[in-house]
Amino acid sequence: MSLVLHGHPFSSYTQKVLMALYENATPFDWRVLDGPPAFEELARLWPIRLMPLLVDDGTPIAESSIIVEHLALSHPGPVRLIPNDPQSALKVRFLDRFFDLYVMTPMQRIVGDKLRQESERDPKGVRDGRARLDVAYAWLEKELAGREWAAGQDFGLADCAAAPSLFYADWAHPIGALFANVRAYRARLLKRPSFARAVEEARPFRKFFPLGAPDRD
Repeated sequence: MSLVLHGHPFSSYTQKVLMALYENATPFDWRVLDGPPAFEELARLWPIRLMPLLVDDGTPIAESSIIVEHLALSHPGPVRLIPNDPQSALKVRFLDRFFDLYVMTPMQRIVGDKLRQESERDPKGVRDGRARLDVAYAWLEKELAGREWAAGQDFGLADCAAAPSLFYADWAHPIGALFANVRAYRARLLKRPSFARAVEEARPFRKFFPLGAPDRD
């Protein structure tokens, strides 16, 4: 069974999948989306043309959460990314959605606005994105109290979602000192070998971050 990942090292959602692959040392081939030929191949496999896309023995699998779930089912390893217990699994899936919808999405709204022409900028949308992140940080501050990882003591899917979302969100809208639990959790994620590897692989592309990458992390 051959796995092929179409994505880019600097892509947050690609990093989410990379963490799942690296956690269990799952072998795969890279198809880095770095130009028209690579995107043309992606379009043939997935007309929506969004990364990441995993191809497993010829079958395309889209959407980062679904890809991680597929890996947990079809290519399991020592790190169990989805708990066996249904209620525990539901909590993990909820937190996965939380990070994607309420951290990653407003972060991308802020960053994406910077890519627009000046005349097309949306200041209110940016303010709304920052406000959404402050609410998300505040909720996470209470939710993460006493936990090592997002859903408890076991690393899993939710942490794969949290790592890139909090990594880039802090660049776009810094996690303030009031949110000590969130800051500490982000620091733990950065030390996790799977994410540390993804961060290093993306380092050469930091100059492309629209807001300017801070001199840290």
